[in-house]
Amino acid sequence: MPTILLKTTINAPADICFDLSRSIDLHKISTAHTNEEAIAGTTSGLINLGESVTWRAKHFGVYQTLTSKVTAMQRPDFFVDEMVQGAFKSFWHEHRFQEADGITTMTDTFNYTSPLGPLGKLADVLFLEQYMTQLLVKRNVVVKEFAENGRWKEVLG
Repeated sequence: MPTILLKTTINAPADICFDLSRSIDLHKISTAHTNEEAIAGTTSGLINLGESVTWRAKHFGVYQTLTSKVTAMQRPDFFVDEMVQGAFKSFWHEHRFQEADGITTMTDTFNYTSPLGPLGKLADVLFLEQYMTQLLVKRNVVVKEFAENGRWKEVLG
């Protein structure tokens, strides 16, 4: 089971970073390159504890759907989303936010298990872990950009 750990320093308060990270609308912006759409569940605004969203996106040339649910949340410190249904055997994504002097450290811990046993493990080594890391980094760059330059008002109101 690969674990991806990312830390992103953002010059903005934790509550803004927290809300941007659970914004369905910002997620769509950060994944535009995959044609990602929210097609069921919470499809816009902020996702909350106990809510789910089903995404449809193009990865590796194929459209896929994935449903995740927010299973834990304490605003503005952390939330966890987990896959309910999708291409992975499982995934668990914890988002943590720690603020000091107006600077927030956003920490992502993403654990996933690929399907297909040994073939899935080979895919992890060859390309999947790198692909997933790049998706998360790209998303964090967008969160940072929106938080730091005031564009957060475009998606949070």
